[in-house]
Amino acid sequence: MGDYTLLSRIGEGGMGVVHLARKPGGDRVALKVLRPHIVGDEEARARLAREVGSLRRIRSRWVAEIVDADPWAVVPFVATRYVPGLSLHDFVQEEGPIEGPDLVWFAACLAEGVASVHSVGVLHRDVKPSNVLMEGRTPILIDFGLARVADDPKLTHTGWLLGTPGYLAPEILHGDDATPASDVHSWAATVAYAGTGNPPFGRGPSMAIMDRVRRGEHDLTGLPHELRRLVTAALEPDPLHRPTLDAILGWLRPQVAAGRTVVPPVPTGPEDLFTLPLALAAQASQDDVTERLGDVSRAPHTFAMPTRFDPSGQDPTRFDPARDTPYVEPRPPLAERLRRAILLTSTAVAAGALVAAFPWPAAGVLLLLVWLLRSGSLAASAAGDRRRVRGRRWYDGARFLLAAPWHLVRSIGSTVLLQLWALGLAIAGALICYAVAASPSTTLFVSGVVFAASAWTGPGGSRVRSPLSRIVTPLSRGSRTWLGAVAVVLVVAALAGLRVSVSGTSWTPGNDRPFSSQNGAGRG
Repeated sequence: MGDYTLLSRIGEGGMGVVHLARKPGGDRVALKVLRPHIVGDEEARARLAREVGSLRRIRSRWVAEIVDADPWAVVPFVATRYVPGLSLHDFVQEEGPIEGPDLVWFAACLAEGVASVHSVGVLHRDVKPSNVLMEGRTPILIDFGLARVADDPKLTHTGWLLGTPGYLAPEILHGDDATPASDVHSWAATVAYAGTGNPPFGRGPSMAIMDRVRRGEHDLTGLPHELRRLVTAALEPDPLHRPTLDAILGWLRPQVAAGRTVVPPVPTGPEDLFTLPLALAAQASQDDVTERLGDVSRAPHTFAMPTRFDPSGQDPTRFDPARDTPYVEPRPPLAERLRRAILLTSTAVAAGALVAAFPWPAAGVLLLLVWLLRSGSLAASAAGDRRRVRGRRWYDGARFLLAAPWHLVRSIGSTVLLQLWALGLAIAGALICYAVAASPSTTLFVSGVVFAASAWTGPGGSRVRSPLSRIVTPLSRGSRTWLGAVAVVLVVAALAGLRVSVSGTSWTPGNDRPFSSQNGAGRG
């Protein structure tokens, strides 16, 4: 096959046959010969070539990387790093379920492998026990088995099911596009199999298994308590309710580190995620053979799976955000938190100084800023929800801009409530200053600071904190950027304070401060 000598046949799946092969003087590889009906015309070969180009960027110790490919050969093939080990499916059958710290290590490494695939802009879409090879106790992810080539309507309209039903996410079974959350669901099902030795959605006809997947009827008996809650959350039928891979790794990495085995972080890369490329290097067991839906059309559609509850009446397998903390991002170092607090405090001081120097324009800008920040946060949340369900689209930017006016209107009610809350506290601060006979400039300064703090902490303030934190947090990670940001903010505050001390408060566009006739001229 090209320059390769085929040494032995090591596996077969729905998309091709896998051989152990070697070039003269080279290392052994897993070479997958693709079936003619998968890549049979020029368009499909061109698509395969593009997909291979994307997959070549994956470099991870937890993934069998592509080392060679020839989509234009008489018989196209793809070669990946050869992993001399059993598939997870066969490993569990021979050795039994993975237990204890080894199971946590397995779950973390498999999540790292999926994340490394996502980091180069692709989705796996076929994470399952037969696509995970065991190199010692470390899982290696293989066989990107559901490419856009395989999604060609010429193949799928005949009723063929591409994939293993018990490890496909519900949204895929409903006919929706795959997203990162789909790989999270498949990751969880695979971890459940590794830890229990049984498919989480049971066995039987494909239609019955798919019905359980869509309903979320799984059996995780045998998984450790904490890991069971994590896997349960990742198996939610609704992709919006599943934790992200970053959240999963945020919980797993400390658990692995506690066992003195450190899982390195996911390599960074492009953030855009495309629909997954084609099936490449695999060693697949017999249960991977594609099944025809028509063969099981008379299968029962329901199957009750047992559910376990603790004596208190609560389901111990269900992740409860109010009770469980696995998905909370690790707290940043104390020094970083202090820098962030100082930067935020300096910003509030600058806001107060600007209000003291130019009350009307500064107050108008603050009110407008709160409205824009909350509207932008609502728009970003809506876009993020769509992306998690449907994946990224080329028109996401245009859609975000077109929806912006609606979110500006949508946020008016809650924004007015937050602004009234902040203004009320600012007026209370002003009254206290008046009671102690503070100068008007001091009163305005205190009111501005109180308003800024109240807009940050008040009802609906999370929509203000979220976009501002995206600016403040990165600036606070390094000392140099933080010092520069604090310097800029303090210079603005100092200039505003100098303006007040030299020329007094400017009431533009008015001519004098409000209620000046009642308050007298002595304290202007």
